[in-house]
Amino acid sequence: MRSEVKARPVSRTRGRRLGAFVFLSPGLTYLVVLLLVPLALVLSYTVFQRGRFGGIVYEFTLENFQRLFDSLYLNVVGDSLKMATIATLIALLLGYPTAYLIAQLPSKWKTIALVAIVLPFWTNFIIRVYAWIIMLSSQGLLSNLLGKEMELLYTQGAIVTGLLYSYLPLMVLPLFSSIEKLDPQLREASANLGASAFTTFRKVTLPLTLPGALTGAMFVFVPSFGNFVIPEMLGGNKSIMVGNLIRNQFLVARDWPFGSALVLALIAVLILLLLVQAWAARRA
Repeated sequence: MRSEVKARPVSRTRGRRLGAFVFLSPGLTYLVVLLLVPLALVLSYTVFQRGRFGGIVYEFTLENFQRLFDSLYLNVVGDSLKMATIATLIALLLGYPTAYLIAQLPSKWKTIALVAIVLPFWTNFIIRVYAWIIMLSSQGLLSNLLGKEMELLYTQGAIVTGLLYSYLPLMVLPLFSSIEKLDPQLREASANLGASAFTTFRKVTLPLTLPGALTGAMFVFVPSFGNFVIPEMLGGNKSIMVGNLIRNQFLVARDWPFGSALVLALIAVLILLLLVQAWAARRA
């Protein structure tokens, strides 16, 4: 009798594990086949040499990692960090009050406002970037409104504008979720204790919504840092970011080993940033 009682929990545990494996297997297969295996192949090229006419020569070398510290490539990384950081900070300054105002709306208008926030994602990404080319060109909408030709296109400002426009919703949504979960009684208690609106925001609202702000910052910074479409279309040949550099190594220079080393460096930077964000969120 006791053996039967012991066997039932064991069989139930095995059944649950089997069920979990069945449900997880499609997603795990997708990750392994289409993400981990290609990534492992690319990263394995980092220790090999480029062929004379492109391709891979399977001879061990560390030269690809040494080239990462060349001033030319460090400047590209620095420009990428600068533009991604500027876009993230502006997105935070614009996204926080937007999310805060949406959270104060009635339920009906909240839905409408959130749909309006994500509405640009319903349009093709390339088409939206082309719209900014039309607006920022010397004969574009902004120049016509100001009554004079302005060289707004093919500048770092144009790249930051494109990044901000493309990823601002990714800042608003986590901020809205964080603000929406706030207990209004906390702010009421702060006001009843004599705190001003600014003090309540600084000591109650902002600390409690800081994890949402950090999440939104990562959602904006990570794709901005590695983006290559927007710098290509809005920056032209005057500005290049890490994504363009990696793309050029694979498709133009055909230097796959060095391109793989750049990919590894980019992944390392992003992992470091994610660890910093997780640490800051725990502290918050």
